[in-house]
Amino acid sequence: MKTLDTRHVDTEGIFDSLNDGVVTIGLDKKIKYLNKAAERLLGYSREEAKEMSCAQVVRCAACDHECLLEQALSARRNIYNYETVLRNKNGKRVMISTNTILLKNKSGRVTGGVEIIRDRSQVEALNEALRGKYSFENIIGKNHRMQSVYTLLPEMARSESGILIEGEPGTGKELLAHAIHENSPRREKPFIKVNCGGLTDVMLACELFGYVKGAFTGAVSDRVGQLELADGGTLFLDEIGYMSPATQLKLLQLLKEKQFERVGETRKVRADVRMIAATHRDLNAAVEQAEFLGELYDQLKMVPVVLPPLRERRDDIPLLVRHFLKRFNTLLEKKIKSVAPAAMDILLNYDYPENIQELENVMEHAVVLCQGSTILPSHLPKDIFYVKDDFIDRAIEQEDPFKTLERQLVLKVLSQTDWDYQEAAYRLKVSRTTLWRKIKEFGISHPRSKPSHV
Repeated sequence: MKTLDTRHVDTEGIFDSLNDGVVTIGLDKKIKYLNKAAERLLGYSREEAKEMSCAQVVRCAACDHECLLEQALSARRNIYNYETVLRNKNGKRVMISTNTILLKNKSGRVTGGVEIIRDRSQVEALNEALRGKYSFENIIGKNHRMQSVYTLLPEMARSESGILIEGEPGTGKELLAHAIHENSPRREKPFIKVNCGGLTDVMLACELFGYVKGAFTGAVSDRVGQLELADGGTLFLDEIGYMSPATQLKLLQLLKEKQFERVGETRKVRADVRMIAATHRDLNAAVEQAEFLGELYDQLKMVPVVLPPLRERRDDIPLLVRHFLKRFNTLLEKKIKSVAPAAMDILLNYDYPENIQELENVMEHAVVLCQGSTILPSHLPKDIFYVKDDFIDRAIEQEDPFKTLERQLVLKVLSQTDWDYQEAAYRLKVSRTTLWRKIKEFGISHPRSKPSHV
């Protein structure tokens, strides 16, 4: 094989192509070189910084205590991932992580050092955005059942007790679990999710606990499980109701002893994790039917949380609609200001079998189709246009049940005909004048973009 000739390599060009700042420093602590990224980060040009004191150019908090180059020289070893704050030429504070590498000549004598500086501002901004996404404020709802959950959130975040979140698919169980983690003392450690419903018993055991080489056919090397990866943080077990009794028993051992065994190994491995579990199954009934360990159920439900389905918290739908409208306006670069009352009526009337997740999908669909400033019924998916089976029962509870039912009937037919008044009047077996009077009487707003045929 032909040896690579490095004599004519453009080293400076390579350094200038890097995203990290590169600063070389002599033993006299004077700057010898900056690459392009370092120029941008520090605010000094290469020519300007050359032979200036390192402490003047790379003004970081470490300089106030002990120079990183001096620390590396004293210990005779490189320093990696030292996090600090520097102040650039313009006085702007920048969060950085830096590696201090000792430079040596051919005889091994130290001749200086290299500071490799990484701007952590974007990383921190992303972390802040993540923390914002999972803030308690983003768990939306004014419904009384949700309010009872909100009052427990700060205590749940501070506690180390197991949490069991029950609720139908799409009710926000993972969002709640992540929010608890991000507001807990464990927030700087990992949040690891394992979906117990999508794996076989053997696969789930391997995923959770890891395995050692030779544990089974195909185990050609050791593999670390999610429990070890979550050490110090939070393990979120989604759909725990699908876990087999054998795996439940291993999990119970972990909760009791803070240790477990990898698949194919008898040596104990310690793990410090906060456990949050979620299920849409009735685990209490599963315990009674001997399908779930009662002792594990008791350990997990130290703090029980039940998230109601969206159809049982309809008063939260307008809040969630505004929330998703704002989000998709940003993501899709739209400027939609409102949802037409008729469209909101349809959104309020749907049962959402997939709960909040389905409402989010409906709103994304509507925002994509909407080219104006208001979401209209025509922008909504057609499969949400129907009267719920329980609507009559709910109408009976209203002050004027007949009026409630009649209004819903008019709204349904208008929606089905895409607000074609002539067609709607024909289906309702009334004149267009009567239909128009009913629309006014019931306060039904029609899409402004549709021409009136009345």
